[in-house]
Parts: sequence; structure tokens; C-alpha cells
Amino acid sequence: MSRGSAPLVLALDAGTTGVRAIAVDDAGRLVAERYQETLPHHPAPGLVEHDTEALWRAVVAVLGGTLSEVDASRVHGLGITTQRGTGVVWERATGRALHPAISWSDSRAEARCTELMSQGVFVSPLMAASKIEWMLDRVDADRAGVASGRIACGTLDTWLAFRLSAGGVFATDPSNGVPSGFYNLVTRDWDDAILSALRIPRSAIATLVDTSGVVGRVATDGLAAVPVASLVGDQQSAMMGQLRLAPGEVKISYGTAAMLDLNAGTDILWGGNGTYPLALWQRGGVLEFCLEGTAITAGAAITWLRDGLGIIATPAESGALAASVPDSGGVWAIPAFQGLGTPYLEPTARAVIGGLTRAATRAHVVRAVIEGVAWRCREVYDALRRDCPHPPPDVLRVDGGMARNDVLLQAQADALGIPVERPAMFEAAALGATYLAGLATGVWATTDELASTWHRDRIFEPRLSEDEREERFATWKTHLPAAREPS
Repeated sequence: MSRGSAPLVLALDAGTTGVRAIAVDDAGRLVAERYQETLPHHPAPGLVEHDTEALWRAVVAVLGGTLSEVDASRVHGLGITTQRGTGVVWERATGRALHPAISWSDSRAEARCTELMSQGVFVSPLMAASKIEWMLDRVDADRAGVASGRIACGTLDTWLAFRLSAGGVFATDPSNGVPSGFYNLVTRDWDDAILSALRIPRSAIATLVDTSGVVGRVATDGLAAVPVASLVGDQQSAMMGQLRLAPGEVKISYGTAAMLDLNAGTDILWGGNGTYPLALWQRGGVLEFCLEGTAITAGAAITWLRDGLGIIATPAESGALAASVPDSGGVWAIPAFQGLGTPYLEPTARAVIGGLTRAATRAHVVRAVIEGVAWRCREVYDALRRDCPHPPPDVLRVDGGMARNDVLLQAQADALGIPVERPAMFEAAALGATYLAGLATGVWATTDELASTWHRDRIFEPRLSEDEREERFATWKTHLPAAREPS
């Protein structure tokens, strides 16, 4: 088969700060790509919202732009991957949201989550459920709209599939179902107790489907009628994109936060130490699981260096600036701009930079922030590995925008004592969505065929001895109380 007639698979990746579409061929080669930034809004401290119409326009633009570069008849399927835990409430008739989407990182419903937990109903502030309840209380307080079928609600993947299909697809998969807050990992179904507590009927939320499988077709004007062949959460999609298919394998995705995921296989690892079990993906009716932890903040710390301090012009500049000095010159950083995630789970923690002297330069500050991200990921990795029955990975795979930063990846290898492998394609979540859609539509018959499509860019070997690594880690940890107990 000539490359000009090879089958293509399309992916839509709607993240926290932007929307991307890619097309890859059956050899895993990137054929077309479009990206558009869609930054969230922060109307008040702790509040994080998305303008859904701006998001929708970006989705149509990147998909349309990508399809304009290829022969649409070659596209076998579309995979949709999104930020998880973001809630949307919309009118079924139009697909238009009735309120700005509330981000996974929004903290307005923390008190309500505490109240629910005191009643024996577990809903995490990072999940969509309490955010959806908050919106419904304002746009459909008596729940007449959801009861009549006029109003639907769910996570971002469900809304995008619904709108792209003109209402023909109202579905989600377990990888998005768990972060919605409505899913019960034990029963592997929607949790009626949670739905009842939030006064949301089952009819108002999506049907559960396999992560990889055709559920409908795109029906938006100007876009090809491509089969919608995968719905998957961004971190689980990145696990597929990095081919972390065996129990014990781990990846880090450096996005707004750094998300670490460990493949748990077909048995749930309940975690603890600030880690949490999730559905990894469901294929052919078989559900697999992962264990996840979060280092808050990662990429958003670099954005702050640009937008908050103005000491870099672009995120890409951070790597070269950090590499211009041999070390941080005694400057240290705890990058907790939105609180501390695993293992502390302290949303009130705040970022701290210290060790400043007159000799400190902006290069030292940037390097300290980058190294702080690496140390935070070390904390999360240790929490994932604690009590894990599976063997540790021989190599750690990484992705996301910050994976372009050589200083970070060398610091990460040094912090963990494990080789860090960077892929040729940084956007692993988008790649994973194409893999899952391609498996559903016959572009690839099995996951074994995917191995030849994954390519390494570079591997970073640890340079520190074990003693030096542990000494540096212990020193960095002495600064944590300053972030955990802000004055």
C-alpha cells in the first residue's frame, strides 16, 4: 500500500489550556496537526471556568484545519480525549452549555464535598459531580429540566461527542466515568447513591461504552462524517500513547499539572498516600485499571514564569535559560501554585521560592522551579510504588509540553534514579486516542502492532549516585513546610 492511500486516524485532544487535532497514518506517522490555545478563565480565587462556545469554535477550527490537509475518505475514525473531571450542563436541543464549563481544578464545591463525605457519599473536589450539582442548582434548581430530558450533563468528552454528532452520541467510557464522580469502581456502573444525593436522574447522564469502539458519526457542518471510535480520559489516553500496557509500567504527563499513572492490570490497586485508583480503559468489555497521583503544579508553573513574573518570553525559553547555569545557585522552589497534590492532598498549600541572594539571577529561579517539578514528581512516584505488587519499570516514559525541556528530564532521571525516555511524538494523549480509534476500526488488529509505530527521541540516564540523589531530595523536602503552612 502506498503511503498516499494508507488509512488515517484522527484525534481531538481538548486539554485545560488548548485544543489539538492530529491525523496519523497506520505507521504512526504524523500527517497533519492543528492547535489552538483556549485558556481557562479565573473569575475569582479558586474558580476556574471554560467558555464553552470559544472551546467549541476552537474544536471546529482544529478539526476542520486538520481534515483540510488530508483526504477525508482515508480517515477511518476519530478518537476524543479530554481533560477529566470538568463538568458541563447543556441543552439537548442545541448542544449549547447553560453555564461556563467548570474545570477539574475549580475549588468552589470543596465545602459541599466535605458535607457529602460526612454523609457517607464520596465525591472528590477534583471530580465533576459536585460541579455539575452546583451548576444545576443555578440553572435547573427543581431538576425539572433534567427530569424532562431537556437538559443533559456530564464530562467534557460526553458534551463534545454529543455536539459533534448533533446529539446522536450521548456516551462516555469508564476512564472518564470515574473522574465524573458518578461511577462506582466496584459495581462498574453508575452509583445510584451519588446520583440520588445530587438529585440527578440516570437519564441525564451518558450511557457507558467501551473506551475503544464506534459509537456514532460526526454530523457537524463542514466536517467529514467520520466515525467516533474512541472516548478516553487524557491521562489514560497518554498511557496508551506511551504503550504502557503491562502492569507496573509508569508514565508522566507534564501538563498544567504533572500526572503520574501506573498500570495496575485487571485488578484494582486501591492506593492510599494521596494516590487513587482509576479505570484505565475498557476494550472488548474487559476493564483494566491504573493508579494515579498528581504533582500540582507543573506546566502552569512555567506559564507563571512567563505571565506572572515576565522573566521568560515563551515556555520554550525556560530550558535554555535553566541550562545557562550549572545549578540553581542555592535557590529552591516548591511549585504548589494550586495546592499540593499527592501525597499531601492539601489544596490550601501555596508555592514558595526561597534561597534567594543578590547573586541569584532569573536563570537560577527558572532552574529551581524546573527542579522543583522533578522533585514533586519523585514524591508522587514513591507514593505510587508503595505497596505496589508489580515490578518497577526499567524506564519511565514522559510526554506533554514540558517533556521538550532537557533540563527537566535530566533532573527527573536524577531524582528517580531511573532512565527517562522521551518519545518522538510529545502529544501522547492525542496519539493514544488515535491508537484506540484505530483499534476499533481495524487500522490495527492488536496492540502488538502498535510497537512499531512508537519511536524514541532521546533517553536521559541518571547521573547522580544514590547517596547524592537521596541527600538532595532530603534537603529539598526540608522546605516543604513553608508551602504546607502558608502564613
